[in-house]
Amino acid sequence: MTQYSGPGRAWVELDMDNLRHNVRVLQGRLPANCMLMPAVKANAYGHGAIEISKELNNCGIRAFCVASAAESVELRANGITGEILVLGYTYPDCFHLLDRYNLTQTVVDYNHAVALNKYGKKIKVHIAIDTGMRRLGERSENISNIVAMYKCKNLIITGVYTHCSVIDSRKQSDVQFTQEQIAKFYGVVNKLKALGHTPKIHIQSSYGIFNYPYLSCDYARVGIALFGMLSTREDTISYNTNLRPVLSVKTRVSAIKNVVAGEPVGYGMAYTATHDMKVAVLAIGYADGIPRGLSCGVGNVLINGHKAPVVGRVCMDQMMVDATHISGVGQGDIAVVLGKSGDKFITACEIAQQTGTISNEILSRLGRRLERHSNFSDLRHVSAV
Repeated sequence: MTQYSGPGRAWVELDMDNLRHNVRVLQGRLPANCMLMPAVKANAYGHGAIEISKELNNCGIRAFCVASAAESVELRANGITGEILVLGYTYPDCFHLLDRYNLTQTVVDYNHAVALNKYGKKIKVHIAIDTGMRRLGERSENISNIVAMYKCKNLIITGVYTHCSVIDSRKQSDVQFTQEQIAKFYGVVNKLKALGHTPKIHIQSSYGIFNYPYLSCDYARVGIALFGMLSTREDTISYNTNLRPVLSVKTRVSAIKNVVAGEPVGYGMAYTATHDMKVAVLAIGYADGIPRGLSCGVGNVLINGHKAPVVGRVCMDQMMVDATHISGVGQGDIAVVLGKSGDKFITACEIAQQTGTISNEILSRLGRRLERHSNFSDLRHVSAV
């Protein structure tokens, strides 16, 4: 496939073949009656919610979850079909969006249910059950409040779910806690069934698909795994996921600077050249989601198949790298910040490890001014670690 030459500054390339591969892998780990409900919140973890959701619709996905009503509206405005579940709190002034765009709202607690009911129009909802996360959801012990929600005449309750706080861990004490959360959740579900209520249910996130694939649910809220990795390099290796990264980030060399040994480079004189250097200035920075923690030699980019260490501090719109050892590099050339060049590659897991965070954060912080372009195959056989 011909490589995209880029719009001129910095951009994201999406490999939709890898996305489809990941859908097949993840769906194949679940019981036949459990369907994927991809989390496309935070601009689909930085990949581009519209582009990713359209392709998922093409793959037959008919249920999505997002963080806010505003994210849902953006999807609907761009033709995304199927159920869209708002996972977060929606303020009463925004309830009209739920009705207008045919959205499904999470009931975050009993008081929220009352407020939604008072809106006066029929609203589809899923009830969040707090089984131990202590974030959103009505506590599982408050079964009377949960049952009372079914008496709210304007709530069309189509689902019930919980979120497990350590479902990503294989540590025995964490496994025990997760199993307790699962038991509490099914306890609530069974009580609702005894009263004649049969909502769709969901528990699993990405790690839940790998650690608890046997759970009998209607949906699995897959997030980071959909995009080809787990949250850390260690997990992606140890789980042997057979997933493929979907995204790469590229930028242009905007200038070449000849720097003399002893001269400072960038803000704060945080880096001083130890030798005569050829510095490539790149048209991308922390406003695009590149972590400032990659500054001063922590991180690298790839130019013409060679690693080029970051020198100086990552700026808002630019960054500098040492290209002394790379022959022929010039203004307008492509630098790979995340992805493959030649036989080398940089992954989100690697950048996360370098900056002390998780791949979820690295990806979801990628800025919207990075144009998204799809149908590229440069990451087809690249490991996500």
